[in-house]
Amino acid sequence: MKPIVLDDIQPIPDFVEKRADRLGKIIALKKPRRLSVGPNLTFVFENRDTIRFQIQEMVRVERLEDPAKVKEEVDVYNTLMPGLGELSATLFIEVVSQERVKPVLDSLIGLDASGVVAIKIGVQEAPGRFEEGRSEEDRISAVHYVKFPFSPEAAAAFRDPTQEAFLEVRHPNYTHRQWIPDETRRSLIRDLGES
Repeated sequence: MKPIVLDDIQPIPDFVEKRADRLGKIIALKKPRRLSVGPNLTFVFENRDTIRFQIQEMVRVERLEDPAKVKEEVDVYNTLMPGLGELSATLFIEVVSQERVKPVLDSLIGLDASGVVAIKIGVQEAPGRFEEGRSEEDRISAVHYVKFPFSPEAAAAFRDPTQEAFLEVRHPNYTHRQWIPDETRRSLIRDLGES
């Protein structure tokens, strides 16, 4: 996808004027792009629109007006943009009760290891590749950024409606899979097409 540039970010007053309408559209866009896998993991698949809105929100909340500071935010968020033949997601580890947060997070150490998270389509697979620096040997963050690079064969299988697709987590303490609904898949196929 085409990276976001500084000119794509509106001045705060212009953004705020139409924020409510844009927020409604982003919520509607994200709804089918949000997949829960098991009781504690939620993936929200990102694209140019969702990332641009996140930048606008950050600029608004932090009252960033210096173009250099706004550019820093653009650069950081552009790393979440799916590249050629990729999907990109924000992964949230969600725990309802405060006293369960540490035990659940501790049980998921190693979630970001190679082969633990993947999109599976028939015999094809797009393995999850986690952004580095969000976990250590003895602890893990509650928010991760994951990219799913697709081989040409996996992309073709994903575009084929006769092939079922799943988002899988294969961690020793957390093994779950979620079927990717048709509406979600159509939206993600568009992302692959824009890469």
